[in-house]
Amino acid sequence: MCKDYVYDKDIEQIAKEEQGEALKLQASTSTEVSQQQCSVPGLGEKYPTWETTKPELELLGHNPRRRRIASSFTIGLRGLINLGNTCFMNCIVQALTHTPILRDFFLSDRHRCEMPSPELCLVCEMSSLFRELYSGNPSPHVPYKLLHLVWIHARHLAGYRQQDAHEFLIAALDVLHRHCKGDDVGKVASNPNHCNCIIDQIFTGGLQSDVTCQACHGVSTTIDPCWDISLDLPGSCTSFWPMSPGRESSVNGESHIPGITTLTDCLRRFTRPEHLGSSAKIKCGSCQSYQESTKQLTMKKLPVVACFHFKRFEHSAKQRRKITTYISFPLELDMTPFMASSKETRMNGQLQLPTNSGNNENKYSLFAVVNHQGTLESGHYTSFIRHHRDQWFKCDDAVITKASIKDVLDSEGYLLFYHKQVLEHESEKTKAKPR
Repeated sequence: MCKDYVYDKDIEQIAKEEQGEALKLQASTSTEVSQQQCSVPGLGEKYPTWETTKPELELLGHNPRRRRIASSFTIGLRGLINLGNTCFMNCIVQALTHTPILRDFFLSDRHRCEMPSPELCLVCEMSSLFRELYSGNPSPHVPYKLLHLVWIHARHLAGYRQQDAHEFLIAALDVLHRHCKGDDVGKVASNPNHCNCIIDQIFTGGLQSDVTCQACHGVSTTIDPCWDISLDLPGSCTSFWPMSPGRESSVNGESHIPGITTLTDCLRRFTRPEHLGSSAKIKCGSCQSYQESTKQLTMKKLPVVACFHFKRFEHSAKQRRKITTYISFPLELDMTPFMASSKETRMNGQLQLPTNSGNNENKYSLFAVVNHQGTLESGHYTSFIRHHRDQWFKCDDAVITKASIKDVLDSEGYLLFYHKQVLEHESEKTKAKPR
């Protein structure tokens, strides 16, 4: 026997029928009580509203702060069964379920499903998935329903072929965004996507594009929402902007080693002014003629979670290959130099740290790394996730093992997830700096 998992339609139908009968029975026997109860988001189940008793209020008064988490705490560490080339999905699920604010959202039952068919709601399934992974059950979870919903809503990912983890991340965020309608109604949307759903509140940033006319120096500015930043690597078909020796050894705490490219180098190249050339003339709004121009990208608004994607898979007319260049990345990242408000600190294309770099508003902490081992044709995805401060684990489908910070920083890196430091929980802030 291969001991593989199969999907049985008959068993699934029986389960749905039994669940429906149970709900009907519950509704008929608790009509009066149901008026004082709330629905668990998207699942059709019921739970009573919590009314605090006097002893509970006294306990809360004596314990106003969250209890310290011991280093041996393992709630939230649960493997995921590979259902057949689904490592790309498993590693993204591990990163999402260890995103602090997203975890708090789902574990506090904030989602209110408004879909006509809740069983097709990906957000409802994510709610169930979060509860499963944080239930304390040590056995690996089988995410068959999540995979089924992904196949329904993102048909280009359907089937058991190898898929790209970055492509799955963007598709999952898009479906979650579309299915989140109704959550946090009334809250003012402060992100560039003008949406108040939990996905946009966490992942959406504002990317500013400044196009400068070379004739009249007029500037045309647009701001577009983005969920991630894709970064070119040295060795790709696109030219890479080399670093000036000895200029940036202290940026983001990255000690520059000759020949080693850093995340800061990639961000420098991403935000450098780029001459568009004579073959890409645009019509200037000021001088009303087609002129050569320069384009520069900067961050107008930073997201709560910054996701960086290294373009390791190159598809060109001549070849298809994987770029294995090692990129050094830090545990803590300051995005201040790459903000639109910091453009004046750039002198002749060189990066300079602003004088107020002690401001924590633009500082991030690394909490997840997705890696790809193998070639473009055959490979495997794994992830490193931060469970507590300085407590790292490697997630390889169903197997979760302890990892060191060195293991994380020495990994190749495909997707990097950083969380804003100012929004971390108080218990985490007390250890904001590594010892």
